[in-house]
Amino acid sequence: MLTIALPKGALLKQSIELCQEIGLDFSLFLSKSNRQLQIEDPKGLAKALLVRAQDVPVYVEYGQAYLGIVGYDVLREKHADVAQITDLGFGYCRLSVAVPESSRYRSSVELPAHGIVASKFVNCAKEHFRSLDLPVEIVKLSGSVELGPIIGMSEAIIDLVSTGKTLRENGLIEIDVLFESSAYLVANPLAYRLNSHQLNDWAKKLINITVAN
Repeated sequence: MLTIALPKGALLKQSIELCQEIGLDFSLFLSKSNRQLQIEDPKGLAKALLVRAQDVPVYVEYGQAYLGIVGYDVLREKHADVAQITDLGFGYCRLSVAVPESSRYRSSVELPAHGIVASKFVNCAKEHFRSLDLPVEIVKLSGSVELGPIIGMSEAIIDLVSTGKTLRENGLIEIDVLFESSAYLVANPLAYRLNSHQLNDWAKKLINITVAN
């Protein structure tokens, strides 16, 4: 039976709606009363795992799920061995460098050498500053990254930005964009090559829906 890993959080609702368009109903995950982390489609066609977005590539890489839906930002951060099948066209955001409005810095290269940058995306942050040949200290935070520069712990942050509202409400501005992100369909490379459980057929259905929309 096909197994697909779905991400908790912002991408879940649209991921489920996309699955419904190809005949897979995992809407139980949207029920507030549901506590199950693994459910089967009512028609018995496939099952889904509900996991943290950061864990989707891990489950897919190790073959516990043959397909997965996850943000491109997570793929860039995790460096998992998964096949990136297609951009699904939703969940748009960007990974950006931000500083306080009062800061004199207006681009990444202007940040001080050995300064502190706070981020959940440590690997992406390191790659960015390595490409600039600018040595900085990356401090990993799991939540409320915006607090870093507000309380003076860091000169800047690197975080996901959608509308920019959270930054504005906390007196921060974007000064650079590392890359844009959206939801991607990923697959276990070996299962994709072998077409395990008609994986390729399901992937093509999802691709066709994405193209049609």
